[in-house]
Order: sequence, then structure tokens, then C-alpha cells
Amino acid sequence: MTSEEYFVTEALGSPATEGRFVRVDEIDPLSFAPGLTFRPVLGDGVLVNHVHFDPRTQAPTHSHVEEQIVVVLDGEFEFWIGDDARILRRGDVAVVPPWVPHGARTHDSTCLELDVFCPPRSQLLKALQPDR
Repeated sequence: MTSEEYFVTEALGSPATEGRFVRVDEIDPLSFAPGLTFRPVLGDGVLVNHVHFDPRTQAPTHSHVEEQIVVVLDGEFEFWIGDDARILRRGDVAVVPPWVPHGARTHDSTCLELDVFCPPRSQLLKALQPDR
């Protein structure tokens, strides 16, 4: 594939919405467990969640219909997919298919990571729109 094929310059459709810029530190944090802070950014068809784990914090094993990609930005944590547990550090990525049990916990350090959900995670959408 050439760069011209990848970076198409002529519009093949029309935009659904305007683009925007977001400062993550200006997003009101959400917390569903002690030591765990979420700052979600919602797009038209994807949700990116900036997640901060304090030391010795756990996101218990759970599953959901949305596919999830986890990208560690800083620090480290133990992440498990099914029965496979690993220590993930900066630059590591985990891919969690729909309905696969997974969870995470920090030990003595913090962890900053991105969760990318497609489609957007329904529970986070409910938290972002509590009046619906």
C-alpha cells in the first residue's frame, strides 16, 4: 500500500460530527471503586477511557459485550484475560474480545492506562448520562 492509498485526500463521505480536542485533566473523574479513577472520552463509535490505578487497587474480574484494548501509558499492573495473568508495563497492550472475563490490579506502584472500547462501553455511557 502506498502513502497516497493510506492517506486519502479526497472525501469519500461526509462528516457525521465536528472534530474536537479534549484536555484529559479537565474531564470530571468517575470512580466505581476506591483507588480507581476513570476519565472517559466519547467519540461517535468508540470510547477511550483514561484510567488511573492507585497502588494496591483492583478492578475485579468482569466481562462485557464490548471489545476492549488496553494500552499501558505509565507504571505497571497485573492484568488477566481468562486464566492468563501477566504484568503489563509502559507500551504493553492487551486485547480483550467481547464476553471474555478479565481484570487488573496494581501492587506497589500506580498505573496509568487507556481502555479503548468498541462500541462504547454501555456502563460508562450510563454514568456519563445519568438522567437517561
